[in-house]
Amino acid sequence: MHYEVVPMKSIDQAMADLPQGAEVSITCSPAKGISVTQEYTEKLRANGFHAIPHIAARIVESEEHMRQIAIWLRDQEVREIFVIAGDAPEPLGPYEGVAAFLADLLNQDTGLTKVGFAAYPDGHALISDGVLADALHRKQAMLAEAGIEGVVSTQMCFDAAQIRDWLTAERANGFTLPVLLGIPGVVDRVRLMRMASRLGIGTSLRFLSKNKSTVMRLMAPGGYDPTDMVGELAGDAEQLGIVGLHSFTFNAVAETVQWQRAILN
Repeated sequence: MHYEVVPMKSIDQAMADLPQGAEVSITCSPAKGISVTQEYTEKLRANGFHAIPHIAARIVESEEHMRQIAIWLRDQEVREIFVIAGDAPEPLGPYEGVAAFLADLLNQDTGLTKVGFAAYPDGHALISDGVLADALHRKQAMLAEAGIEGVVSTQMCFDAAQIRDWLTAERANGFTLPVLLGIPGVVDRVRLMRMASRLGIGTSLRFLSKNKSTVMRLMAPGGYDPTDMVGELAGDAEQLGIVGLHSFTFNAVAETVQWQRAILN
C-alpha cells in the first residue's frame, strides 16, 4: 500500500497515523508549490518513511528550477519520485507536460533509481485516449533508455472491468511496467468537502469538471469503500501486473489504515 497525503493543515495528523516505515506520496499543487512538497518529503524521510515527492511539471518555473530540483534530489538522496503534469491552468515555465520535463531531468545527476507516473484507465476529460496511450509508452521507453525503474499508478476509476480491459489491451501493446491500482481511501463526505474548500475553489472546480462521476461516488452517504473493486481485481492482479495499491487518502489515513488491516485479516 502506498499512501498519498496532501500538504495542508491536516497532514500533520495524517503523518502521525501512518504505519511505521510506510511508502508515502506527497502531492504537489499549484496552490502550495513544489517547495512545500519538498519540505514534507524531508520531514517524512527524517521520521523513517519512504517518501515519494510528486513533481508537477507545469509548475516548474524554468530550466534552472529543474536543475535545482535535480540537485535537491541528489543531496537529499531521494531515489524515487512521481512525475505529473499538474493542475496549473497555464505552465509557469517551459514544461507543458511530463515528457519534456522528464527528458531534461533524466539528463541531470539526480541519483534517481525509480520514477512513477500516472495512467488513466477511464480516460481523461481533456486528453484523447490515443494521446494518453502514446504518452504512456513514450515514458516507458524514456525510463528504459535511462536505465531507471518505472511504475505506474492509475488515477481513480470505479469500474473493475474497465481497468481490466484497459490494462489487458496495453499489455498486448507492449506496456510492461508494474501498476499500482489507484483507489480512494475511506473518506467521509464532510472531510472531502472540507479539504476541497481548503485546496481552493479554482482547483476544486477543475477537479470536479474532469472527475464528476468520481466526486459523486465519493460523496455518497457514508463515503466510499474500495473493498469490492479491489476484490474484483485481486484474482487477476499477478496476470495483469498489478503489484499493489495507491491510496488517495485525502489525509484520512487512520480510516484507510483500519480498512487495509481489516481486508488483510
